[in-house]
Amino acid sequence: MIEWALLLLVIGTILLAWRYLALRMTLDRRAACLFEEWRSQKMEDEVRERAELLHREWTLREEARVRRDAIEMSGAVIRGKVTEHLIPYFPGFSYDPRDARFLGTPVDLIVFEGLSAGSLERITFLEVKTGKTGALSQRERQVRECVERGLVRYEVHSLRRDS
Repeated sequence: MIEWALLLLVIGTILLAWRYLALRMTLDRRAACLFEEWRSQKMEDEVRERAELLHREWTLREEARVRRDAIEMSGAVIRGKVTEHLIPYFPGFSYDPRDARFLGTPVDLIVFEGLSAGSLERITFLEVKTGKTGALSQRERQVRECVERGLVRYEVHSLRRDS
């Protein structure tokens, strides 16, 4: 009978040891998983913080240059707009300044050639370019194409009501 009790005790100990090892392995796997998640999140946070720090440093370093560029570009635009208004009075302007009318957009000037002398010879749509490229915008190209194709007309719009 003692042998049976001893045999049951050995079998029970083996089962308990096996169950303990299985639980221990499960616990170790879960702990490793949790640790990896934590380490991954920590690394993500560190990378994010580093990226934010680098961005702040870049912003501080580049802000003055960006502002200076913006001011220069704004100044260039303003000089261009002023030039568009004053170009009829510059030396080398091929038309009589009295014949030029500023429109601004989509064409800078309309020149009524000869109008100030009393004999209108031609109407010219004039675009002034002061920038480096001198390229026409899409709207300016559309106006040029309409004029070149002769798609221009004269109309009188009367606001007077006949009673």
